[in-house]
Amino acid sequence: MAAAALALYLPLLALGAIAVWRRPLLALYAFVAGLALHNLAMALLYDAGVRGAALTAVAAWKEVLLGVALVSAALPSLRARRLPFAPGAVDALALAFAAVVGVYALVPQDVLGGSAGAGAIAHGVRHALAPVGAYLLGRVLALGADDLRRLAAAVVGVAVAVAGFGLVELYAVSLDWWRSSGAPGWYREQLGLEYRGLSGLPENFVYNPGDERPLRRLVSTFLSPLASAYLFVVALLVLAARPWRTRWLLAPAAPIVAALLLTHTRAAFLALAGGLLVLAAVSWSAWPVAGALATLVLGAAILVVYQDVAPRTSFTPAELRVQRENARRAGDTDHGAFDPDEPSLASHWRSLRDGAETVARHPQGYGPGNAGTVARRFDERSRAGESSYAELGVQLGIVGLLLFVAWNAALLLALARGAGEPLAAGLAAALGAVLALAVQTDVLGVPWLAFVLWGLGGAAARSRPVPEAGIVQDMSTLRTDVARGG
Repeated sequence: MAAAALALYLPLLALGAIAVWRRPLLALYAFVAGLALHNLAMALLYDAGVRGAALTAVAAWKEVLLGVALVSAALPSLRARRLPFAPGAVDALALAFAAVVGVYALVPQDVLGGSAGAGAIAHGVRHALAPVGAYLLGRVLALGADDLRRLAAAVVGVAVAVAGFGLVELYAVSLDWWRSSGAPGWYREQLGLEYRGLSGLPENFVYNPGDERPLRRLVSTFLSPLASAYLFVVALLVLAARPWRTRWLLAPAAPIVAALLLTHTRAAFLALAGGLLVLAAVSWSAWPVAGALATLVLGAAILVVYQDVAPRTSFTPAELRVQRENARRAGDTDHGAFDPDEPSLASHWRSLRDGAETVARHPQGYGPGNAGTVARRFDERSRAGESSYAELGVQLGIVGLLLFVAWNAALLLALARGAGEPLAAGLAAALGAVLALAVQTDVLGVPWLAFVLWGLGGAAARSRPVPEAGIVQDMSTLRTDVARGG
């Protein structure tokens, strides 16, 4: 089966690479749609018998297309010896962060006090550099306003499709089906993530109110309530920044909001409200403030009534033994959704505190591959988890962490300056929301965010105001000069 899958996959990848080489913009569309389907597709392929190196090769399609698109988009500029955009501080900070990642990848682990092997180091580097590569692709494409609007429409359209699939799956597909699907094998065998509490599925597939009758959470094509929720947050903020209002806004927003609420992801509700406040600030508009208040009210309401609207499921006897042992170790678990001592919230804050203390004790960092899911995947000691900031600080030291923060703060300001273009305003709000989420989760570990959000951010950011016609004309002239050998 693996040989047959590769025989089909490699020609398709070659055709995709040729298309992206001819028009690098297609890579962004591939990331918007393809990465929303990635986990589901990988689980189905695993279930069909495509495993090991063959499935790893298939899963690398995103890195292949990013590399091809970067080379193709940058080649005319290299030949003409001029860039299609005015480089600025945001670009310098992105390159400086990438340089730090490269240096840390080359420094021997024993010098830094780390213990990661070559595989973990490589994956740690890829994990950190994916948003930089996507950002640089967006920059060198130098897209016009029409391209940006079409990309915004693609993000919203994909979010509607993911929401629709998730709503149907939540009520129509049983947890038993997922237990016997390829999803547990994809996580356990391919990604090296061992989940014991739900037969190999991530524990956050369900919400356990403590009565041994868990509630399903919407996971959709991402096979994750968190990743699904983050897509919905970005899409809603992009949609909210569009120039139209009323029914044209409500039609696509309704299924996305419903799906977001059923992910039962409290951090996403808060991030959406925060993103709407950012949108209000960058667009000088008051209505997003009302949207932020409505988001908080809806989020609080769904947490209260979730047990009445979400489908119930059950643990298997083996899962119940694990759950009871976890409860015994945790002690009192009778906490409400708003209780700061609720196990999930307490775990997030404990992880963030421990990561911050590790960075403070070891400010030079341990090197790539020593934190988060990358360390877990390669059976390395994870010195920090969940928070993107803690993971970056533990791996790249204070300098790497500060450069990442400075780069993204500068990118946020650049997007805010370009808020006259609706996608720039929406992406400023989305980036602000995701940077807030990064406090308690590894947002860089969600490929859709790493490739799409930062790719679109690079495309929408402007170092200085440049008329759209001037950009298009300059790029056309540049390509003509290159074609003539000029």
